[in-house]
Amino acid sequence: MLYDVVQVVGSLLILAGFVAALAGRIKQSSYTYLAANAVGSAVLTCTAVIGREWGFILLEGVWALVSIYSIVRKAAGRSVAASH
Repeated sequence: MLYDVVQVVGSLLILAGFVAALAGRIKQSSYTYLAANAVGSAVLTCTAVIGREWGFILLEGVWALVSIYSIVRKAAGRSVAASH
């Protein structure tokens, strides 16, 4: 049960950022969007590891790393391309 709740929360974080960006409420290069993607995909990576779901480990793990990398670039004052 808790496992499912964690997966849904992770998914909702990613989807909330995506929908907000599509609606023009936030930019894909904003810290809000990048953080929602980083946290959501990191959570989903952890649940995928627990379930040994290799495809999702790859997908969500890379998604988390790209989002974190984009946050670091933005914090360093470099341009951040839309990551998703």
